[in-house]
Amino acid sequence: MIRIENQVFDEERALYGCEGIRVVNCRFDGPADGESAFKEGKDIEVEDCYFNLRYPFWHDTGLQITNSEMTELCRAALWYSEDIEITGTRMHGIKALRECKNVAIRDCDIISPEYGWSSADVTIRDSRAEGEYFMLRGEGLKLQNVQFKGKYSFQYVSDCVFENCNLDTKDAFWHARNVVVKNSIVKGEYMAWYCENVTFENCTIIGTQPLCYCKGLKLINCQMLEADLAFEKSEVEATITTPVISIKNPVKGFIRVPAVNEIISDNATSTCEIVVEE
Repeated sequence: MIRIENQVFDEERALYGCEGIRVVNCRFDGPADGESAFKEGKDIEVEDCYFNLRYPFWHDTGLQITNSEMTELCRAALWYSEDIEITGTRMHGIKALRECKNVAIRDCDIISPEYGWSSADVTIRDSRAEGEYFMLRGEGLKLQNVQFKGKYSFQYVSDCVFENCNLDTKDAFWHARNVVVKNSIVKGEYMAWYCENVTFENCTIIGTQPLCYCKGLKLINCQMLEADLAFEKSEVEATITTPVISIKNPVKGFIRVPAVNEIISDNATSTCEIVVEE
């Protein structure tokens, strides 16, 4: 493996098409303002590097990025790439990840609107993330111990697992399919509308008008706080451990709850059983 160390690159496609290289303590910055430093490369290791230019990793295969920084000016850092490991890195440019496959992210700080769109088999662990429309259309996502903040997250995702996460978000999980959320806090308005086969287990769900127009929805031993007009037009099986402000016109299934201030039932075709277990 060729080692490149302690250098500064600012030209266009500085390391274009490189294979089998290890880049250590280098800066991608400077007056030439060149783009696409590592485009179409293979088997690349990057450690302790600074990225202040656009589009560094496009169409790459086999990336390891460790203890590095991608600034706000490092736009669209990883696109159309696969077999990626990112550890201990700040990813602060917009659209930092898109249409990538087989990505493992650990101990990272992500501040990036429109992050992760149309990516598959992405694992994020022990990380902090912030941004709007996070992981749109993602497939096979696994998030564990992730602190997230931002609106419109995880929309149209499928076949995903979330564990021990704290998600402060709004309009999240819309149109999600085949998703399991365990031991997590999910806070935000209008949670998971139009979702299908989504399960929340041992979760705290906070916010107004959650879980409407759903199919195959399950809540197992969950708390619901500030929940009003919940479950409208949803097919649901729910065991809730806290009082709910109001439930509106669920379609079918059952809802078990210790108390509910108001049940709105003006849908004559509903077969959902609401059991208040005082």
